[in-house]
Amino acid sequence: MTKEKKQQLTFAFIMSMLMAFCMSGILTALNTGLDSGFISRWLHAFLVAWACAFPLVLLFAPITRKLVARIVA
Repeated sequence: MTKEKKQQLTFAFIMSMLMAFCMSGILTALNTGLDSGFISRWLHAFLVAWACAFPLVLLFAPITRKLVARIVA
């Protein structure tokens, strides 16, 4: 695997994890409140969200790069 490919996969892994972590926490808090079961609900929501987010970032990153290149050019 090339260095560029490793960087792309690592970026997708970390970015999807951070986004899923933040978004699932915010939405879980808004939808269910901050009570004693919040952490458990948040972690469950995070795992589901990250399982969706990682492949979606891999799928849409190339399309997004091309779109951004066109917009900026």
